[in-house]
Amino acid sequence: MENRHINLPEFYTATILDWKALLKEDKFKNIIISSLRYLVTGNKIKLYAFVIMDNHIHLIWQTIEEHTPARVRHSFMKFTAQQIKFELIKTNPEFLKEFKVDKKDREYQFWKRYALSIELYTEKVFLQKIEYIHNNPVKAGLCKYSEDYQYSSASYYNGGNDRFEILSSYY
Repeated sequence: MENRHINLPEFYTATILDWKALLKEDKFKNIIISSLRYLVTGNKIKLYAFVIMDNHIHLIWQTIEEHTPARVRHSFMKFTAQQIKFELIKTNPEFLKEFKVDKKDREYQFWKRYALSIELYTEKVFLQKIEYIHNNPVKAGLCKYSEDYQYSSASYYNGGNDRFEILSSYY
């Protein structure tokens, strides 16, 4: 008999190196959305909630079947970093220089090492994290109502609008 491990949903936070506002422009937020869409349509994850801020992202996602959380996180971070680098090479090479690092395995680093990943064992904590994610843009003064912030799942939970067609309902 096969022993399948069920991956729990996880709250995931990734921060831009030195809290720089790299994701301020929509084109960089769209890189994150495209990568999430790839993971969702490729049946690697279910995405329950997200917010993309100017200098960090919060997600609640769950890997599917044989896709391990560690592998999905690594792939997501590597791919988004590559796409960001390619975009900066084309459009803002001066800003790209701010991410140059002296490391053996890379020339540039966009994401801080050791992103936060917390498995969500209870519904209570899951719902607290969704609320936290959705209130992020409000607390930052980017909008009055969470559902008005475009790069968030708040409008999905407060009206059913999945702008990017990447979300799975937790309820």
